[in-house]
Amino acid sequence: MPAMESRRVVSDDEVTRAGCRFFLRHGTVDMNGLAEEMCVSRATLYRITHSRDRLLGDVLWRLAERMLAEARRECTATGTDGVLEVTRRFTGRLMAAEPFRRFLTAEPEVAARVLLTSAGGVTERIVAAQHEIFRAAGLPEPTDELAYLYVRIIESALYGELVAGRHADLALAERAAREILRRLSHDPR
Repeated sequence: MPAMESRRVVSDDEVTRAGCRFFLRHGTVDMNGLAEEMCVSRATLYRITHSRDRLLGDVLWRLAERMLAEARRECTATGTDGVLEVTRRFTGRLMAAEPFRRFLTAEPEVAARVLLTSAGGVTERIVAAQHEIFRAAGLPEPTDELAYLYVRIIESALYGELVAGRHADLALAERAAREILRRLSHDPR
C-alpha cells in the first residue's frame, strides 16, 4: 500500500510573511520561487491568496503599514502639520526602500494595478489608515471621501512616473493637501 503524502498546511498570514521576506530580497513576489521557498505547491499559494496581485497587495500593505506606524510614532507636530509630517516621513521611507523602487521600475503595470486599483486592496487600507490619522489629529469631521482625496493627491505625485511618466513632485502634492486640510479645519495658514 503506497504511503499517503502529507500536505503542508499554511495560513494566509504565513504566506504574507514569507511574501514580505521574498519581496525584500527580490523586489517582487514570484509565485514559483515563493512556493519553492515555502515547500508548498503554486496551487496551494493561489488557493490561499487567490491571485498574485492580491498577495502583492498584502505584502506591500504589510510593509507600508510598518513604515506608516514608524512615521506616526516619530511625528512631533499636531493637527494639519502633524498629518503632513506623517505623510512626509512615510513617503520618504517608501521612496528610499530599494525593493519597492525595484518593483516600480521592473513591473510598472503590475505596480499600478496593485497600488492604485482594488486588485491589490492597498487603496482601501491606506484610505482607512489616513482616515484614522485625520481623526487622531483632531480634524473636524474627517470622512472617508476626504481621506480618499488626500491619498489620491499624494499618490498622484508619489507615482507620477508610474502613471503618467511625470517626475514625482511631493512638494506640490503637499501644498495641495495642505490647502484641502486648511479649508477643512478652518485654519488660516
